[in-house]
Amino acid sequence: MAFKGGCKEVGRSGLLVNGEILLDYGIKVGDIPEYPLNDMEPKTVLVSHGHLDHCGAVPNLMYQNPEVYMTPPTAEFTNLLGRDTLKLAKTTLSGVSPFDPEDLHQLGHRTRTIDYGNTFKINEYSVCFYNTGHIPGASGIHLESEHGESLFYTGDFSLKETRLVHGAAEFPEADTLVLESTYFEEDHIPRKETEEKFIESVQDTLEKGGTALIPAFAIGRTQEVLMLLDAHGITAYVDGMGLDVYKILKKYPEYLRNPELLDRAFKRVISVKVQQRDLVLKKPSVIVTTAGMLDGGPALYYLSRLYKDPKSKILLTDYQVEGTNGRLALEHRIIETKGDVLTLKPKIEQYDFSAHSGDSELKKLVKDFCKKDTIRIFVMHVDKTEVFSQWISEEIGVDSYAPSNGESFTF
Repeated sequence: MAFKGGCKEVGRSGLLVNGEILLDYGIKVGDIPEYPLNDMEPKTVLVSHGHLDHCGAVPNLMYQNPEVYMTPPTAEFTNLLGRDTLKLAKTTLSGVSPFDPEDLHQLGHRTRTIDYGNTFKINEYSVCFYNTGHIPGASGIHLESEHGESLFYTGDFSLKETRLVHGAAEFPEADTLVLESTYFEEDHIPRKETEEKFIESVQDTLEKGGTALIPAFAIGRTQEVLMLLDAHGITAYVDGMGLDVYKILKKYPEYLRNPELLDRAFKRVISVKVQQRDLVLKKPSVIVTTAGMLDGGPALYYLSRLYKDPKSKILLTDYQVEGTNGRLALEHRIIETKGDVLTLKPKIEQYDFSAHSGDSELKKLVKDFCKKDTIRIFVMHVDKTEVFSQWISEEIGVDSYAPSNGESFTF
């Protein structure tokens, strides 16, 4: 196995198996995006889910003509994010996209969609996707060779259900486990408690005559937040890709926990067009918009109008990667936009709506796999992987590794 990205960091995931099968190929967001190592020629690409840090750079591989497999929702999300990447590349500091429109077109032709639980063959491996609960269509990837050697790659996962999706399915046995560890040493506040505080804050903002600006990931988080607001009778404006994602999700109700409640929420929302944004800001309102980390999208426009207003609030609902505007806002109360630095007077709050498992669930998953004879574990997807790996070795007694980008292992 060769680790091409996503080690000791969040972003640009990429894992090459047997020199030919690539699991994920993502983008690490920031002023200047970062990509996984590209010193390989994969014949097959398996994509775990439709978030930029796992699927965002896959079109860049099309010159190598690989076969690509993912679930149906993930295929549509990958295309949607690809089109957005091309659009945003023109306005970023780098000004360079990792691929061009023809690459994205080719990806559509080379992608085969597979639903959960359907085993298929690639080279000498049997492959199966398992629901990981993270967002609709998110998959853990199980590989088994003709000789019986097996690997399970979790991608991003959550064992607990949300308003939008069910929790992860039961995972299969595997000799080798490769898992994310984003929230090692940190358990989440109970979802109900988080939701109550969030709704309280939104209502308080409106009562004081301010605007509640809710930056949210277009895929998953926007839909969940709008379902929560609808459940409390709050009408929100939605701006950005969140509405496009909803149109995709309507095609795949089997990937949702409660499609009827999602439909109800989107019947309540008010969609905002570019020319209507200033009108929305003329009165106290709730705005759910991209981007979740404040790096581009309509969120920056709204902030450019609201940054002097102490009655308004910025309610962050997503993990804020280091180097993003969201992290700058949280730590220093500033954002950077079009060469300007804006000091933020609105109150800034962060809510833990994470779609990742917390510390206790991560440890439970490791113990469950090891009870089924897993013999080695690789930990990815945050900067605390070495500590988690050490915990696994000492507490469970199984070989555990915290690889670095570019590192390879043979067994």
